[in-house]
Amino acid sequence: QVQVVESGGGLVQPGGSLRLSCAASGFTFSRYTMSWYRRAPGKERELVATIASTGAVTNYADSVKGRFTISRDNAKNTVYLQMNSLKPEDTAVYYCKCLRYDYWGQGTQVTVSS
Repeated sequence: QVQVVESGGGLVQPGGSLRLSCAASGFTFSRYTMSWYRRAPGKERELVATIASTGAVTNYADSVKGRFTISRDNAKNTVYLQMNSLKPEDTAVYYCKCLRYDYWGQGTQVTVSS
């Protein structure tokens, strides 16, 4: 069955960096677009970044453009989100998702605070 497991979250000071990972299984990972979403307290879930199946095309929300980088390793069935210059408003639970399937993992908490 489809499964994604997010990891790499934590507490970081403003201006710091984190790298999130998402290990996928149960489907042919290399065929599908993958995305990172986030849900901040009291807000709707927001699309953060998307990467095409080959990794050749990426898209970002305006709020993270220039600070976050999405990448993938199809040999490892893993998608990453490198987050730099973190701000308190980046605090959220981060989720990865395969656009082909309606499945959400448990997410990983990112807290940006001094």
